[in-house]
Amino acid sequence: MSTTTTTTTTTLSGSAQNDANYVPRGPVQTELTFYVPPEDGSTPFMYVEKPPEGQPERNFGEAIHKVQLTDIRGHESEYTLDKDAFQVLQNVPTATTYETFNSDEAVEKVYYPEVEKLLLDNVPGAHKVIIFDHTIRRENPNANRQPVNRAHVDQTPKAAEARVRLHVQDPKEAEELLKGRYRIINVWRSINGIVQSAPLAFASAESIDDNDLVGIEHRYPTRTGETMGVKYNPGQQWKYWSGMDDDERLFLKCSDTVEGVGKRVPHSAFSDPRTPAGARPRESIEVRALVFG
Repeated sequence: MSTTTTTTTTTLSGSAQNDANYVPRGPVQTELTFYVPPEDGSTPFMYVEKPPEGQPERNFGEAIHKVQLTDIRGHESEYTLDKDAFQVLQNVPTATTYETFNSDEAVEKVYYPEVEKLLLDNVPGAHKVIIFDHTIRRENPNANRQPVNRAHVDQTPKAAEARVRLHVQDPKEAEELLKGRYRIINVWRSINGIVQSAPLAFASAESIDDNDLVGIEHRYPTRTGETMGVKYNPGQQWKYWSGMDDDERLFLKCSDTVEGVGKRVPHSAFSDPRTPAGARPRESIEVRALVFG
């Protein structure tokens, strides 16, 4: 896979550098962190919690590469879940407030129903949605979870199948649902206004070779899941959506059982060199759901 890329380097004018409300937009070159296989050829793994005595937290490496990002602002309708494995929505109504996201209970009570309806209304063929977790990320050294600055995909096909069996309570229903189409979709949004800092980069599924993706065992105390590491390939087409606001949603597809469509979208937070001093730190939530049909 090869493409010709025109590199654009953007610098801030003095007035923009001094404006804490400046929102970076347009093409930009930045650095992303990519997966490097274990030197000994072993199965890559990462312990989600403290590893056993004598084991490293992970056994694979990382490499930083410069990439060119395209801003999809103004071209939102050109991207779809089936083609690119991502899709965006604007002017989404919500009953949430900033305080909603200070409590997991409030998130599940107020925001989960909104996400379920959003998926049923906007994912063609969807007839059943099971939300199985969420993560709130705050660009704050004291936060429990911060933006992930590493190219990755949230699930592998094997992990997606395991999620169906884990989250569908009736085993017979689970087996029936596994016979049809099911997807895992991550619904991403800002929770504190327009994103200026640590925005999200994502690569169109059309530009991702299967050989770019490697399953990584995520070892929990009671089970083992899988995510995907992303190897660097200069043919990958990385994008971002500048200035995402609270009323906008980004669908990131993590897996899909139908052939001939975009199945997954690698993504990563990135450092935008144009982010002004004093910019509002990014705060966001991602909600992951099984979508059947």
